[in-house]
Amino acid sequence: MFLGSDALALAPLTRRITYLDEGDWAVVTSAKVTIFNAAGEEVVRPIRESALSGALIGKGNYRHFMLKEIYEQPAVIGDTVNAFVNPATRTVHLPELPFALAEIERVSLIACGTAYHACMVAKYWLERIARISAEIDIASEFRYRAPAMPSGGAAIFVSQSGETADTLAALRYARAQGQHILAVVNQPESSIAREADVILPTLAGPEIGVASTKAFTTQLAVLAALTVALARARGAISHEREAELVGHLTEIPSRAAEVLNHDERLRAIAATIAEARDVLYLGRGTAFPLALEGALKLKEISYIHAEGYAAGEMKHGPIALIDENVPVIVLAPNDDLFEKTRGNVEEVMARGGPVVMISDRAGVARLGERLAYGVAVPDCDPFVAPLLYAIPIQLLAYHTAVIKGTDVDQPRNLAKSVTVE
Repeated sequence: MFLGSDALALAPLTRRITYLDEGDWAVVTSAKVTIFNAAGEEVVRPIRESALSGALIGKGNYRHFMLKEIYEQPAVIGDTVNAFVNPATRTVHLPELPFALAEIERVSLIACGTAYHACMVAKYWLERIARISAEIDIASEFRYRAPAMPSGGAAIFVSQSGETADTLAALRYARAQGQHILAVVNQPESSIAREADVILPTLAGPEIGVASTKAFTTQLAVLAALTVALARARGAISHEREAELVGHLTEIPSRAAEVLNHDERLRAIAATIAEARDVLYLGRGTAFPLALEGALKLKEISYIHAEGYAAGEMKHGPIALIDENVPVIVLAPNDDLFEKTRGNVEEVMARGGPVVMISDRAGVARLGERLAYGVAVPDCDPFVAPLLYAIPIQLLAYHTAVIKGTDVDQPRNLAKSVTVE
């Protein structure tokens, strides 16, 4: 008999799993388990066959699980996109929904940690492409803020494990407020998945490294597909525009494989980052949540203090920190916001701050040798840029942590599934 808070932890040991309902408690011996409900009455809970396999959990030829999972992204993004799009017709197909997408007037996105950053990206997509009001919130704040939620809205809960305690509590609050519940999870048998109306699965496979990588990019892939479906249902985009956006999504796996070719370059940059005490990440638009995610990754596994900022906010305080000892990582897709971001980069360089710019080839070339380092990712449509630009910041954090000698896969004080408040 084994006891765990996440089905993934039990995968190497057994595929036969019983889930406890809310309020249940159990007496476990080596021979049996007896389950009682909140009233103290003995109950029987079904035994399920888990789809997870312990055989999938291994490092292969990689030094760390995190590096293996970074390199799996072209494949798992492809698997996830293919689950939602028809490449022949270039249309998005969601699971059967118990409500009409066209009738949704408001979307709430709720998550914690890295999943919250995925929600931040999705807010930009939903508002710009689907033309729908989208609110985002950290689950632990949302549940205590107790907002009024007009009946009939859609609440989307994003979680790698599907067991995050704050996110699960927020889901129950949203259900009580009459919301349609969608779960974007990597564990289809998890608590959040079981309580949702609709599951939109991320097909990332087991993610062992505590710092989320492939779960994040597959969450972005699912939320991108949902955005396109919602936009089409609401009449915000034409069939031709849907086909165009789906085409960009289907190109991501091959482009992501190209990004991984920068691994050696990012390892060299990491040698400089590893010497810093403070690092700033800047971005605009959908690159702003990526700046937050990049800073989080660096903090999580290298223990270097890092902050992510909207580039336009730099003059409202963070610019006071800039000197030759504070590297500034700038995420600057070559889109309609590039010139604004470039102005912020000029301000950093004028104050002696070393700049690492992640952009496409043309974007890097426009600042040339004035950059401390330039990393050119493949050209892509701004819609899918977050999926590609996430990979360099993951590799940069990984190599910095390796240089510093930290426990990359199991950083101090952190757990993979946060099942307590």
